Amino acid sequence: MEVILIDDVDGLGKKGSTVKVANGYARNFLVPRKLAIPTGAGAARLFVELAKQREFANNKATTAAQAIAEKYRGVAVEAQARVGEDGTLFGSITSADIAELLGKQGLVTDKKKIEVPEPIKTAGDHVVNIKFHAGVEVPITIRVVPQS
Repeated sequence: MEVILIDDVDGLGKKGSTVKVANGYARNFLVPRKLAIPTGAGAARLFVELAKQREFANNKATTAAQAIAEKYRGVAVEAQARVGEDGTLFGSITSADIAELLGKQGLVTDKKKIEVPEPIKTAGDHVVNIKFHAGVEVPITIRVVPQS
């Protein structure tokens, strides 16, 4: 049976390609999980319509993410932590800590969206990115100060 892939399928092909698979694999796995549609008279039209819908939804999500990201531009948060004599922290500042600090400023953020490239273990200014959507991310500054 020939099907048109709606999404990338590992070991089978990329989105939009036409592949030949066993009837049972198509009927019982690919089609019910909306990974493929059977080829036929209306299949190409259906594929184009699904692509348009997906693009519209992606554009809408990107626009919404950009609007939210604007609230975060130029934001800096201050974290107090215990610091040793050499300027290193006892522990580290994590994405959960940053999300909590942002929440105190009224910016509710999922800790999974905060990208900390390496653990923050020193006092001073550090820049981390918050990724809202594919291609929409905002850098924020984390200022780590010694606890009094």
